[in-house]
Amino acid sequence: MNYLPIFVDLKNKNILVIGAGEVAFNKITLLLRAKAIVNVIAKELSSEVQHLLDQKKIVWLSKEFKPLFLNKIFLVIAATNNIQLNEYIFNVCNDSSILVNVVDEKIRCSFIFPSIIDRSPIIIAISSGGTAPVLLRFLREKIEAMLPIRIGEVAKIAGKWRERIKKHFTNFLDRRRFWEKLFKSIFVEHILNGKKSQAISVLKKSINEIDISSRKGEIILVGAGPGDSGLLTLRGLQVLQQADVVLYDYLISQEVLDLIRRDAKRICVGKRAGLKNITQDKINKLLISLAQKGKKVVRLKGGDPFIFGRGGEEIEAVKNANIDFQIVPGITSAIGIAAYTGIPLTHRKYAQGVIFITGHKSTNGFLNNWKILCDASYTLVIYMGTFQTNEISKTLIKFGRLKSTPIAIISEGTTINQKIVIGRLDNIEKMITPSVTPSLLIIGEVVLLHKKFAWFQN
Repeated sequence: MNYLPIFVDLKNKNILVIGAGEVAFNKITLLLRAKAIVNVIAKELSSEVQHLLDQKKIVWLSKEFKPLFLNKIFLVIAATNNIQLNEYIFNVCNDSSILVNVVDEKIRCSFIFPSIIDRSPIIIAISSGGTAPVLLRFLREKIEAMLPIRIGEVAKIAGKWRERIKKHFTNFLDRRRFWEKLFKSIFVEHILNGKKSQAISVLKKSINEIDISSRKGEIILVGAGPGDSGLLTLRGLQVLQQADVVLYDYLISQEVLDLIRRDAKRICVGKRAGLKNITQDKINKLLISLAQKGKKVVRLKGGDPFIFGRGGEEIEAVKNANIDFQIVPGITSAIGIAAYTGIPLTHRKYAQGVIFITGHKSTNGFLNNWKILCDASYTLVIYMGTFQTNEISKTLIKFGRLKSTPIAIISEGTTINQKIVIGRLDNIEKMITPSVTPSLLIIGEVVLLHKKFAWFQN
């Protein structure tokens, strides 16, 4: 993040604008909307700026800039065609720790103006940091089209009732649940349709409908997908934005974690081989304890929680504790990663089926099923198989898989750090390195299609 987006209160603050042409006029108009005190320095004023002066909306300080004019100035905008003057203003302001924006000179800006969508008091500001203004305009058009014109009225009414709601619901979670429920109700539609009195009636009724004493917590099991945040489901995103607490695993990408609501508490409960980890029993107890306190708890797991994610064990414990729960499935790692490597798990010519297994203790757990796993008409996908690869390879070959069977080992799949190693089943030992763990293993003739179908390049 190159710039921190903040909203600044400019009411009755002294702002200095150097320049009085068309560009300066546009900035002055924006500053006046924010109720700032606008002071102008310019040799001459454009007709538009002169009109503002005649209306006594601005102050014309001088025709020439001098550092003494920076006294008690909150921020400065330089909008002149004089490159030397702009550089001088920038340096003087920087030395005085005053925010300064030299229009159209990014390197001489300690702050920049975003593109603004105004639905006061709802204000949306977006920026590309000066890198893609045309793209920014397209994004603004899309957001403008999505936002109802009267959405600001919703915020105004909520603001008027905020203190009353705060007194009625003394608990923060109760207040938040009230507002969430209200904003999802017909209350908003009434305001957008100009029916303010009906909206207020819905609001008053909603206050009395919520029973604080019956506030219950909830646990939502969410599959985060294999890594790429774009593969998180829409429902998963919605849930992350509603969570009070999120318990997540190590394999959750930072991109997905960034989608969690900022004021939600985050607790890492991931497990890694060879390290001292939190036990599954403790994770179950923590989930239940948080829900019993009335919190909306999200259990965030990589891939799909019901495919080798122990999601079933956690939900079983939650159900036994009589806690409400939901399940939001995710794209399982095998399907997502295979797609991003250009390997179709089934193909009429190469594979008529696919089998998912876990490589964790697989040489013991699948001893009676090796003949099925060695059927060349099936693609074999192995989760968590890195530390058992030699045993898996030897046993597969022993029960009939050809030594030349293609194999793919993929780490950090679907992300920009995705690594793919292609080889043969009898060469698997040389393919495994610390840089490709944890990994997903795909075994079968379909791996041959990787080179032809590869589309996702890091």
